Amino acid sequence: MNTELLEALNILEKEKDISKETILDAIENSLLNACKNHFGKADNIKLIMDRETCDYQLLAEKTVVEEPEDELEEISLEKAKEIDSKYELGDVVQIPIESKSFGRIATQNAKNLILQKIREEERKVVYDQYFEKEKDIVTGIVQRYVGKNISINLGKADAMLAENEQVKGEVFKPTERIKLYVVEVKNTTKGPKILVSRTHPELVKRLFEAEVTEVKDGIVEIKSIAREAGSRTKIAVWSNDPDVDPVGACVGMNGARVNAIVSELRGEKIDIVNWSDNPAILIENALSPAKVISVMADPDEKTASVIVPDYQLSLAIGKEGQNARLAARLTGYKIDIKSETQAIESGELPENYMELSEGVYEEEYEEPYDDLEYEETDGYEESDDYEEPSEEIETEGCEDE
Repeated sequence: MNTELLEALNILEKEKDISKETILDAIENSLLNACKNHFGKADNIKLIMDRETCDYQLLAEKTVVEEPEDELEEISLEKAKEIDSKYELGDVVQIPIESKSFGRIATQNAKNLILQKIREEERKVVYDQYFEKEKDIVTGIVQRYVGKNISINLGKADAMLAENEQVKGEVFKPTERIKLYVVEVKNTTKGPKILVSRTHPELVKRLFEAEVTEVKDGIVEIKSIAREAGSRTKIAVWSNDPDVDPVGACVGMNGARVNAIVSELRGEKIDIVNWSDNPAILIENALSPAKVISVMADPDEKTASVIVPDYQLSLAIGKEGQNARLAARLTGYKIDIKSETQAIESGELPENYMELSEGVYEEEYEEPYDDLEYEETDGYEESDDYEEPSEEIETEGCEDE
């Protein structure tokens, strides 16, 4: 038994996850290649290998003739009789070949062939491992900054977090563990190239799947995500079980679940709203926490006109138009937000509307967040630093006339 070779194969299989069969195939090919390099050809060379013991034997098959013209493929009858008296003309004699007799160049080529196969298999194993994690999240360890990019160790492979995939303002220290979204895995000659991201909206979705059991089990579905990485994310959720509150399931008791995700995203605020097949209701929910008087949605044009109380206009639009912009992305509608006064001036509301609705919003104005169940949840409550919008505010997907 070739114990040294068998032990080496077992170590390779255990440490690098490369099967013994693959390496044995590489050894067979390298031996035949060495024969070709040594003798000039290997058409009549036969290799017999025991896959259990790793014992092998190289045999040269030669035809018995009166006067051999090719010493590599023919043998004289006289020499054949010396090996075994039973051989006659036309018989095939198997003559053992000692691999030790191979020249230095043939041996070196055989060695390189085996090493190349091992490297190829190692790269293939790593590629297959991370290809399965494509479109999923992985945990990586920060190694160092390479210019403005960050080198991340994922275990058996390294990934590079490009500058455009980093959240603005995030700074990492070496050895720090972070969650990353695997955007793509490419197979290259130097090994797998893994593209990761911290800004991708799917990162938030995968974090909710990992943190919220109902989302992982499919009871609660995340229907839509709109994200401005590092600042705010809005997600619309739907429950397939009428007894399960989708927003409550995602927020968790005392905000425990959503806070864990906010912590991983370094304080990025997350708004969770109910999904609805009715676009008007969905748009109203998406503009939360702002109160909405009316929504007129056109499903064909994908546009919507929204009227909000005067004191809620800045909240509906958000700081620098962020709330309205995220709501537009979440719903897929171009949203035009007007205040009550603007709606009356444009004729969308009757002139005596303010008198009819007098006192309706007074209590809400004093405490506009009273009905938010998760008011005190860190990272979930709305910011108070909204700026007063100008008369005309243009945002992506939002027009204020």
